[in-house]
Amino acid sequence: MAVVVSLRSVVDEIDLLSDECTAYLNRKTGDLYTLQDDEERLAEEDDLEDLPDWQRDSLPLIREILESEDWLQLPTKFEIHEWEMMDKFALTLKDETLGEAIRDTIRGAGAFRHFRQLISRSGVEQKWYQFKRSALEQIAVAWLEEHEIAYTREETGTG
Repeated sequence: MAVVVSLRSVVDEIDLLSDECTAYLNRKTGDLYTLQDDEERLAEEDDLEDLPDWQRDSLPLIREILESEDWLQLPTKFEIHEWEMMDKFALTLKDETLGEAIRDTIRGAGAFRHFRQLISRSGVEQKWYQFKRSALEQIAVAWLEEHEIAYTREETGTG
């Protein structure tokens, strides 16, 4: 029987990504794993004697993730374009003045910080998180369908 992954788990994994890590999904088991950049570099090292046991123990899995075709890289922060999401969110607001203020805020240095401050002060923070979650879900669904991986919106899916 083919694995069915939890859409919620995939979205959660994508949402937690940073610039220093990459998330993977095992197409056969539905397992998710987030690999830190330093773990990836570690897997390329030959001299492992100085490593603590816990790092040495994780190396086989890290190498499997990097070398096996069963592990697929989920969309990265660079592919998600959160800035574009923020811009689209501003366009959905009924308060056009607030929408324009948000669009102005996300241009230039400190865009993400200024955006978070403005949505918090304006009381639309919850709307933003709902909008972002929906956008990430669309990205995850497209990715899963592209890779022909079955998914469920139910809590009980594997992965």
